[in-house]
Amino acid sequence: MTDKQKLIAPRLPRGFEDRTPGEIAAVDAMIEKIKAVYERYGFDPVETPMFEYTEALGKFLPDTDRPNAGVFSLQDDDEQWLSLRYDLTAPLARHFAENFEALPKPYRSYRAGYVFRNEKPGPGRFRQFMQFDADTVGAPGPEADAEMCMMMADVMDALGLKGKYVVRVNNRKVLDGVMEAVGVIDESQKLTVLRAIDKLDKFGVDGVRLLLGNGRKDESGDFTKGAGLSSSQIDSLEKLYVIRDEGRRDYFLLMRDEDLLEDDYLVGQQQAVGSTPVGANVLGNIRVLDYTLEEFSSNESVVQGVEDLKQISRLVRAGGFGTKRIRIDTSVVRGLEYYTGPVFEIELTFPVTNEKGQQVVFGSVGGGGRYDGLVSRFRREPVPATGISIGVSRLANALKLTGNLGATEPMGPVVVLVMDRDETPGYQKMVAELRQAGIRAEMFLGQTKNFGKQLAYADKRNSPAVVIEGGDERARGVVQIKDLIAGKEAAKAITDNAEWKAERPGQFECDRSQMVEKIKALPAVAAWLAGQS
Repeated sequence: MTDKQKLIAPRLPRGFEDRTPGEIAAVDAMIEKIKAVYERYGFDPVETPMFEYTEALGKFLPDTDRPNAGVFSLQDDDEQWLSLRYDLTAPLARHFAENFEALPKPYRSYRAGYVFRNEKPGPGRFRQFMQFDADTVGAPGPEADAEMCMMMADVMDALGLKGKYVVRVNNRKVLDGVMEAVGVIDESQKLTVLRAIDKLDKFGVDGVRLLLGNGRKDESGDFTKGAGLSSSQIDSLEKLYVIRDEGRRDYFLLMRDEDLLEDDYLVGQQQAVGSTPVGANVLGNIRVLDYTLEEFSSNESVVQGVEDLKQISRLVRAGGFGTKRIRIDTSVVRGLEYYTGPVFEIELTFPVTNEKGQQVVFGSVGGGGRYDGLVSRFRREPVPATGISIGVSRLANALKLTGNLGATEPMGPVVVLVMDRDETPGYQKMVAELRQAGIRAEMFLGQTKNFGKQLAYADKRNSPAVVIEGGDERARGVVQIKDLIAGKEAAKAITDNAEWKAERPGQFECDRSQMVEKIKALPAVAAWLAGQS
């Protein structure tokens, strides 16, 4: 390269991330825990490609007003448009329709993989992120939806988040029925309404009201056009997703008053229902249900939607899931257009510190719902389906912010130091013996002969130990083994450099023939080997 040639700046594209070995190991462990829950529920794996024909994916992403917006697309050599998948559900619908005759029905599957969205990135929001989905295709009843809710709760418990999340459940039938009853029938306007309500946690009640009306201007001055509803229409909709009780929004519970004290949501409440803030909110939420049924009792969609929610509530309670874990919440919308019935969202309820040092509630890390029309895009007969999606990347980011991801560096390889370049075949033989014993190992391949620099390399590799054989050791048929982890601990008590050199903390000598067994006996290596079995 000449001096005149410009160097390329090493820049990571916005919305993407590099992952370290520790983060990869932690996410892999998370995936294994999720997989164990999915399989316990009877789901089997399937894998679909990252690219699909654009028409097969369909255009269901929120906040996109132009063709192919929100997705990454390219044209194949046969002039067919392909797009990177933006979720794992649309590819599953294509897979099921294409293999309809061969697959069992209901078809229960899970999938993990990266998805891609060509949208504005932000804290915790990526253009490439990993999802882990589970779906049941071919089951029309609320029993399948209730199972998804219970499985989401069990996943969160398996990840160590018990008591720190809630699965919130609503039904698009209720929302669609109320919109129809108040005169919102245009499909484009309905989508605008749904996406406005979906921003309740982000913009609050007043912000959603603006989006349902003429529109909202943000702090930067950008204006978002609203749904254009009248004040009376907004008032009717607002009663569905807002409880004005001491200025708070809460959840309504689908149960009778006399059942409330039996639920674990109210464990520890000694006073009668309604005389505490919790009880007051519960009764306020029941009034939302009463209002919905009384005001829109002639709307079949509303009645059926509420009945589905009641059945889901009965089923999850029968399964031992109280409202601390699964709750009905009429503000849940989900941004994707293809949902047709119950919708669910997993929300983390504990505060985290974001990249700006602010305390925030991290919010949703997954969700899903019923999408009875998606497979029918490929087949004439109706095909019911429901599913969930865990946002693995987003969940890992939340756990990383709280220090609960467990993103520690995995054990590196044992490094055989090269003390004499002419003896590399002997060093390679040591490495081969260690590898044959199932131990991660490598020979130092750098250019330096400096002992200290080779040791520093091993330290950066998170190596548990190094093997040292110089001319003296070779003549005597021995090797030096330096336990780097024990050495670091022992060195903390040594303050004098001369003493450190004399003590050589963590270092010991053994016969060359005993090298493998001595390495296997080191605590870090023994623990790693136990984890591999």
